[in-house]
Amino acid sequence: MSNLDIDERREYYRIEDRVALEMTSAVAPPNALLDGPGFTLLGELHALESEAQHLLRALGERNRTLATYLKVQNRRLDILSQALARHLLSGIGEQRDVILSEGGIRLTNAVPLPIGEDMTLSIVLGGTTGLQLAAKVVHCQAEGDGHEIGFEFMALTEAQRQLLARHIFQKQALMRRLAREPSEERT
Repeated sequence: MSNLDIDERREYYRIEDRVALEMTSAVAPPNALLDGPGFTLLGELHALESEAQHLLRALGERNRTLATYLKVQNRRLDILSQALARHLLSGIGEQRDVILSEGGIRLTNAVPLPIGEDMTLSIVLGGTTGLQLAAKVVHCQAEGDGHEIGFEFMALTEAQRQLLARHIFQKQALMRRLAREPSEERT
């Protein structure tokens, strides 16, 4: 393998996605709605759901009635989580197209940002998962009417990394499933 091939390899898988996103300078106070317990709670709910999945499967093998009941309770929590996410989306604003990986995010912005600037990114993924992440601007280049900006995530917790990885994996699986489905011909 040549050095160019090694340099071209990426550490993380990237997906194209649409997310609601708010960027604030690391020194500026974030939006009070996003800084409150609701946004943090949304991320924690999804982390706990991920942790409980293998337990629910194991329990389902031993006691189907109890497993069914717990699945109903899980759906109730999902409905509450979705309502909270919709509320958060109204505080963040419009969704935007991004390129997302476990290591960072790339997007187009109207104004440039200085390379090296520390930022707080409040992100709602898939309309249901909320994350507030510390990020650093690593790339900023004029493109059309805006600027392409690349952020590197800084000091991710394991729970944040797992939420990002799960979202990326689910989005990738959806894209593969849609690519395999035959398109319907219209006459």
